[in-house]
Amino acid sequence: MPRTVLITGGTSGIGLAAAARFAADGADVTVTGRRQETVERAAKELGVHGVVCDATEPRQIEALTARLGDTRGTLDVLVNAAGGLPRAATDDGSPLDEVRAQWEANWAQNLMTAVLTTTAVRERMAPGGTVTSIGSIGAERGGGGYGAAKAALAAWNAFLSAELGPHGVTANVISAGYVENTNFFGDRLTRERHDALVAETHNKRPGTPQDIAETVFFLASPGARHITGQTIHVNGGAYTTR
Repeated sequence: MPRTVLITGGTSGIGLAAAARFAADGADVTVTGRRQETVERAAKELGVHGVVCDATEPRQIEALTARLGDTRGTLDVLVNAAGGLPRAATDDGSPLDEVRAQWEANWAQNLMTAVLTTTAVRERMAPGGTVTSIGSIGAERGGGGYGAAKAALAAWNAFLSAELGPHGVTANVISAGYVENTNFFGDRLTRERHDALVAETHNKRPGTPQDIAETVFFLASPGARHITGQTIHVNGGAYTTR
C-alpha cells in the first residue's frame, strides 16, 4: 500500500518540494496551506490532496484531522513545513506592543504550527512512521524572535522523540540554511545579502528546496530508522557541528 503523507505549508518552497518527492514515490499525499488558491494550485500541479488549513489555528487543525479520519496508525509521514518570517508588526500601540506582536507571530508560525499539528495527529501515526519539522540555521546564529522560535522547535523535538520512540515513530528537525526559490524573504532579499549568504557556505551555492526535500525523504526511509531526536543541519557548511 502507498504511504500516507501530510505536509503542512506544502504549497510552496520546501513543503511543495517535499510533496513532489513523496508523490513521485507513489505516496498518498495531502498538503495544507492558508490560501485556497495556492492549495488548489499545488494539489493540481502534483496530483495530491489539498486542504486549506492555517496551522496556527486549533479549530482549523481539528477540521483537518477530522477529514483525515479517526483510524489509528494510518499516517506514515508528517512534515511540519509551515512557518516563515512574519512581516513587520503593524500594531499601532507602543514599541513594546510591536515587539510582543512580532515575537508572538514568530512563536505561532514557527513553533506552534508544528506542536499543534503533531499533537492533533499523533494517535494516527503508524509504527515505523516519522515526524520531520523544518527548522533553521537562525536557531544557532541569533535571529531574534524567529531564531528563538526555531531553537524552541529543536528543544521540543527532543521531547517529542522520547514520547514517540516507544511507538516506533521517529522525530527529527532539519535545520536549513539559506534556501533560494522560497517565499521566506519575500521582496526583502537584496543581491548583496544573497551573495553574502552564499559566500558563507563551503560549497559556494545556495540551498534548494529539493536539497531539503531529499533529506526529508531519507528520514522517512528504512535507512533512517535509528535516527531520532536529532537536529540535522543542511546548509552547505554555513554552520558546522562536531
